[in-house]
Amino acid sequence: METVSAADLGAELGERATLVHFSTAFCQPCRATRRVLTEVADLVPGVRHVEVDAESRLDLVRRLGVESTPTVFVLDAAGKVTKRAAGLPRKVDVIAVLGRTLSQGTDAT
Repeated sequence: METVSAADLGAELGERATLVHFSTAFCQPCRATRRVLTEVADLVPGVRHVEVDAESRLDLVRRLGVESTPTVFVLDAAGKVTKRAAGLPRKVDVIAVLGRTLSQGTDAT
């Protein structure tokens, strides 16, 4: 799977995981996605939410194969993509994927 760095995002990665959200200015579901991911990042210690404007970061959009907004990537602590999904995520699903991502990181240590 692809790896995304802090330099790629122009923002620090989370200590344990990062929720990367590609959005556009007129995307209605992107606003709800922002709320969901912010709530999850606030709920889970060491997790950061980074929103990327797809229109201004076409290089990253192409590299990661983003075809629509919202698209969400879950990165582990090293920036490795562990999951990607398009569309409005459900909070419970994001928490479940984060749980798997964080437990994989624990097993590796």
